[in-house]
Amino acid sequence: MACEPSAEKPSLKFNITLSEKAFQGIKDLGLEVPVKGRVFVIISKDKDREPRLSTGVTGSPLWGMDIKNWEGGEQVIIEDGKESVRGYPFDHTWELPSGDYFIQAFLNVYTTFHRSDGHIVEMHLNSGAHQNLFRAPGNVFSEVIPLTIKAGKGEMKDLTLTQVIQPLLPLGEGDVLQQGNYKDTEWVKYIKIKSEKISEFWGQEMYLGANILLPKGYQENPEVYYPVLYMQGHSSGFTPVPWSPEEWFREDYVPSHPAVGNQLDGFYKAWTSGALPKMIVVTFRDSNPYFDTSYSVNSSNLGPYGDALIKELIPYIEERFRIISEPWARVIAGRSTGGWEAAALMIQQPNFFAGSWPWAPDPVDFRKLMQINI
Repeated sequence: MACEPSAEKPSLKFNITLSEKAFQGIKDLGLEVPVKGRVFVIISKDKDREPRLSTGVTGSPLWGMDIKNWEGGEQVIIEDGKESVRGYPFDHTWELPSGDYFIQAFLNVYTTFHRSDGHIVEMHLNSGAHQNLFRAPGNVFSEVIPLTIKAGKGEMKDLTLTQVIQPLLPLGEGDVLQQGNYKDTEWVKYIKIKSEKISEFWGQEMYLGANILLPKGYQENPEVYYPVLYMQGHSSGFTPVPWSPEEWFREDYVPSHPAVGNQLDGFYKAWTSGALPKMIVVTFRDSNPYFDTSYSVNSSNLGPYGDALIKELIPYIEERFRIISEPWARVIAGRSTGGWEAAALMIQQPNFFAGSWPWAPDPVDFRKLMQINI
């Protein structure tokens, strides 16, 4: 356990201001104001990368505290001893070794949810960044400034939150941050709907999205209807077919995740040449306040995502695109988390899908949980 502050080990203090410009930027993106959330100070030795982009289990030290009813121009101080201040990997700022550092302030903006089960929770509302809060549109960061730590010397550092992270595409009239906003391409189309079922559960307008990969000849043959593969996966479309949240289905795409690289060899050429069977492939964008996927099922803590997918999102997709809306023409598949989801959907909706192909799924029961029968 770290020792208490003393004259020999004084703590650092960080005076953080939310600029009027940033406050207005949060409001302009449709997020809740006055602001509530968690404000951080992040300390790094890397001069080439912002401290906010070097966080993680083995990343840069950071300290955070809760804030509520924060208005533009107001200040808060992060310092040892405050009730909600927590640090990682150090509990206290005086544990940092002497030396030269770079520091940055960051604000994770929360939304208040008045859930139908009576619980009121304050959480980050998914804004299209796949649960990476340090890149999430609507969150705010400061400029990076230098900091020199000397043994036995404490000080106050001033930081001002000025830069609101913007979405990939500017929001148009009626657009929302949830599930991201993407520009249609020749091969991939993007849709998003408000889910009445999930909105009722969370007490907020909640959205679902999907990415639709079209087969060769779709545009040239308007009379043809196609079977559909609902490809399940973690991270809103990151699946064993070559598109990801950042780079959407292109010839020179190189996957950022090594686990799928060997599954992509030749896929783009085979799909765009028409060598593969003609079908439509759909991935869901169902990020939520807790995680990057709903697991495609109903749950008491997350809400009726299973019902929303089957009764709201899929019917919308099958009406808008030329999909054969019959059970025999619907199949599901997925890997890892997507494998679990593909199994769960088939088990819970046996009359809605024709078949399911889960591979390397997360454990589906307790007989083989990480290879152990518990």
